[in-house]
Amino acid sequence: MFPFYKKVHPLCIAVLAITVTGCAQDNSDLQRFIEETKAKHLGSVKPLPQFEPYRNFSYEASDLRDPFESAFEAEADGQNVSQSGIKRNETRPREALETYPLDTLRMVGILVQNEQTWGLVKDPNNVVHRVQSGNYIGQNEGQIVAVSEQKINIIEIIPDGLGGYIEREAALAIGTE
Repeated sequence: MFPFYKKVHPLCIAVLAITVTGCAQDNSDLQRFIEETKAKHLGSVKPLPQFEPYRNFSYEASDLRDPFESAFEAEADGQNVSQSGIKRNETRPREALETYPLDTLRMVGILVQNEQTWGLVKDPNNVVHRVQSGNYIGQNEGQIVAVSEQKINIIEIIPDGLGGYIEREAALAIGTE
């Protein structure tokens, strides 16, 4: 059935016999190592922490003002409604310096050309912009009203908390960083 056994060299048979005897040797050192390792690593699981049982909470401030509604109510006679008449111009095209909050802008100098004074303002990206009276700056529709050697005067339009807007004066003073 298997005629190849006649062709097997006696040396191959000797190598195979030695290999089989090598595998059949005593593995007592391996068995001892496994037992020692098992003895060293006795695992234990910590008990689960004890949690306090859930206690129901009874909301007893239902008769107080809703914190998500306006603190000022618009009355019929209009006493609490802002009467300033100031409005934001939402249709006006925005200028480059209106994307930055006013406190992130720095006045770094002035430029005088043909009796026109320009303010030099550095944005957070370290780009210097040239501005003059009438330009807008900051995120609160701040309009530049005057440029001097020491500062740039600005009038901002901010919410008054009553549904309207008020004007607030602000300035960018020349300073060192």
